[in-house]
Amino acid sequence: MLKLYKPELNDLWFRQGLLGDPDTMAYNEKWGGAISFPKEKWSSWYELWVCDKEKHFYRYLSDTETNEFVGETAYHYDETRKIFICDIIVLARLRGKGYGTEGLRLLCECARNNGIDVIYDDIAADNPSINLFLKNGFVIDHQNDEIVLVKKEL
Repeated sequence: MLKLYKPELNDLWFRQGLLGDPDTMAYNEKWGGAISFPKEKWSSWYELWVCDKEKHFYRYLSDTETNEFVGETAYHYDETRKIFICDIIVLARLRGKGYGTEGLRLLCECARNNGIDVIYDDIAADNPSINLFLKNGFVIDHQNDEIVLVKKEL
């Protein structure tokens, strides 16, 4: 079973490892793969993503049985498109265990409770996670050769 965990600033070691893991970030290969998240960036990132409750939401996915972090989930308001975009990342070594489905369910529940009516994600066209979103009630809103924009009415 999963729960959403609001990280403290000193918990960002997990995010640093998650983004820095080449296997986990393989879906991001076209845009550089693994992402550096050095400690000197933690504070400003935390202020924006964790403390700004109006336009950002960020939580770790925590397995209640093993008491370990297994991924992250978030959403933010995209000013240009005037929509909320969600995000979910599960550690590569833990994929296929239902964490993505449960994390997406929890995120959508939080977004709905926070007054969001529709949530989107833009996914690389070759990313197999599109299937995760489609099987969890998202529909394709728009697609081209590079991106598939999915949405879900909450």
